[in-house]
Amino acid sequence: MQQNLKKNWRLEDVTLADARQREWQVAVLPMGATEPHNLHLPYGTDTIEAGCLADRCCHRATELGGRVVQLPVVPFGTETNLRQFPWAMNLQPSTLFLVLRDLVASVEASGVRKLVIFNSHGGNDFKPFLREIYGQTKVHVFLCNWYQMIRDAAAEICEHADDHAGEMETSLVLAFRPDLVARKPTGDLTADEGATRPLRFEALRNGWVGLSRPWHLLTSNSGSGNPHSATAAKGEQLSEVIVERIAPFLAELSQAPLDATFPFE
Repeated sequence: MQQNLKKNWRLEDVTLADARQREWQVAVLPMGATEPHNLHLPYGTDTIEAGCLADRCCHRATELGGRVVQLPVVPFGTETNLRQFPWAMNLQPSTLFLVLRDLVASVEASGVRKLVIFNSHGGNDFKPFLREIYGQTKVHVFLCNWYQMIRDAAAEICEHADDHAGEMETSLVLAFRPDLVARKPTGDLTADEGATRPLRFEALRNGWVGLSRPWHLLTSNSGSGNPHSATAAKGEQLSEVIVERIAPFLAELSQAPLDATFPFE
């Protein structure tokens, strides 16, 4: 039963014959990244999170009657402020927008008119893309940055705030791929404390002025946020909140008619 369900939503799993029989109404595009995550998490952390969370959301949406297809994860993102660390695999924002434009065109050519970008990488700023592509395609493009919409729940579940490779992300990877989390012989994480260098200017500290933070100056080993209280149980709690918030939306979106006022009443 589980395998049959999977063939309803994972494009990677289906055959051409299967795809021709589906009546998918929503495509979900998980966006990851390849970059360092402190000393304990793998370079594929964002990609693992994007794939596993999107899979759980699409699974639940399918159970709720949604006609949803999950596209393969894009494992590269914008890394311009992490390039001082080795193997941060960068796509410039303009390049990434071209990739997305081509993928949207592929979705449109396949007959689907609703696409949700499920983003797992903070370096990917996709809101300008939504503005740029609006009116240039028949596809209605939506954006979910899951790490932003989970902040309220993360503040209750986790002991420490997470910016990058902290308690929240470590908990999720412990839930999804514990074999990839590096530990010392004592069982402790190999990570440092995720401390960050304070900003010099009050306007930057208070968010009145922004900048693209150079992570080799901000952090010691690319980690921002203390990961040492992370557990797999916390990761499962966080994952369930994400599924509870996104899966019903995907199901409702797939059933919503594309009338003159969509997506408004």
